[in-house]
Amino acid sequence: MLAPRLIPCLDVDGGRVVKGIRFRDLRDAGDPAAQARRYEEQGADEIVILDVSATPEGRGNAVATTRHVRSVLSIPLTVGGGVRTVEDAHSLLEAGADKVAVNTAAVERPALIREIAARFGSQCTVLAVDAAARDGEPWEVVVNGGRVRTGIDAITWISTAASLGAGEILLTSWDRDGTHAGYDTDLLSAAAGAVSVPVIASGGAANARHLADAIEAGASAVLVASILHDAVATVASLKHELRSIGIGVRP
Repeated sequence: MLAPRLIPCLDVDGGRVVKGIRFRDLRDAGDPAAQARRYEEQGADEIVILDVSATPEGRGNAVATTRHVRSVLSIPLTVGGGVRTVEDAHSLLEAGADKVAVNTAAVERPALIREIAARFGSQCTVLAVDAAARDGEPWEVVVNGGRVRTGIDAITWISTAASLGAGEILLTSWDRDGTHAGYDTDLLSAAAGAVSVPVIASGGAANARHLADAIEAGASAVLVASILHDAVATVASLKHELRSIGIGVRP
């Protein structure tokens, strides 16, 4: 089995890294290229960029930001936000992305996943899912930066997306995002058990123990944001702590 990956996430709005809680009250967290370069130097396995306002504002995707980051980055890069067509995906890949994440547009038109996978391969096709808990019911998919609840069962949607060609699932717990309460391990376990493709855990990390919990729940990778942006931890320190508790992360 491949060692789990540690992936810093850069939520971008207007060309700047931002961070908030449950996608709200965003605060500036720096220049995306500078942050990406710093995290690569610390030992990040990949970088994810998500344009968090592209879909709610009806804008295009972050091509300029992708070029800016790729100019200083040598590790794999996934970019999402505002991807509505195969042409949008092509623009991001041409700008330097290795993988493209789709979210709202794929919920609205699932065939988009098949189209991107057919054109560029499943290895380039990532489904980003924002899932929210419902009292006494399974998690539901939320879209438009968490602004719209769809009523769609999140685990069913993940399974459908994998069958359409998604090669990876980036799964964010809307309830945990930015809270430092730890990943939703029940959600992760359910998702990892439903598909054979890698599941990336996102939303709620505060320390290495939380990362380990996600990996033990079935995540193939862990996404980390605010504790890196706020210098609470570094990629290197998190990897060191993970090794100390028996998680064999990449060098």
